[in-house]
Amino acid sequence: MAMEDDKKRELGSLARKASLLHVSALSLAEGMRYGAFRSLYRGQGMEFSGVREYLRGDDIRAIDWNVTARMGRPYVKVFEEERELDVFLVLDTSLSMIAGSGRQTRLEKAMDCASLLTLASVQNNSSVGAVLFDGKIHFSCSPAEGKEHALLLLSHFEKKYEAHEPGSVLDNALLGAGRLLKRRSLVMVFSDFRTAGFYAALGHLCQKHDVVAARISDPIDENLPSVGAVPFADIESGYHCVLPTSSPAFRRAWVRAHYQRIEIWQRECLRHGAIPLLLSTEKDSFLELSRFFAAREQR
Repeated sequence: MAMEDDKKRELGSLARKASLLHVSALSLAEGMRYGAFRSLYRGQGMEFSGVREYLRGDDIRAIDWNVTARMGRPYVKVFEEERELDVFLVLDTSLSMIAGSGRQTRLEKAMDCASLLTLASVQNNSSVGAVLFDGKIHFSCSPAEGKEHALLLLSHFEKKYEAHEPGSVLDNALLGAGRLLKRRSLVMVFSDFRTAGFYAALGHLCQKHDVVAARISDPIDENLPSVGAVPFADIESGYHCVLPTSSPAFRRAWVRAHYQRIEIWQRECLRHGAIPLLLSTEKDSFLELSRFFAAREQR
């Protein structure tokens, strides 16, 4: 009975979350239908839809010779762009993602974006899958349709991985995504990308899929508050140090290092075929995603 009650409470919580995100997801889904999403796929695949009589100017390579022979006059094959869109979410739940100085942590931001995209995919009858990882893979599933599958994903997005595995296996998550996906998909990677050795796996995934690398930042990444000598700790390694936050030289170096990391990351993403996207813990997830896909449509 206790397990059943816990399950009912969990489903109730998920239903409330879905209800709160419902309006935003509807708007995002509308953007998907009208090209904001699908512009990433235009021309990537063609599906046979039938034949029609040959018209002057048609490509002779499209002639269906079997039908032409039966009917005694030329017919051509007609193709339509594939309208199916699989979405796959790669979610970083590592220790560095649970920090944040704004209204939410990086991890909460990632889960908000993932929830919106999942519900928007349901509205469009699109398949959606995901992989969640930190120092190991916690959950992965191939894209599938339906509300029950969406609730399964939302339940994993809501989980609090208290026993975090130190480190990051982003490279393994990207390689695993490539093995799970059976046809060209839109892959959204939500991470702070504070790890190394993943660019080869990213490039391999980009060869067959449209990949968006969404880097989640926090205001403190760029603007360190001036509060004197402050003890800092690396949440992943446990390394401790004291930083002189009131020093103008140190603050300039902090900002310079931040922009250098962003510049290198953007350059490497583009070089390997991924689309870089910067997201902030201080900004509205729906607005940031909507603006991104709208900008892609205009291009």
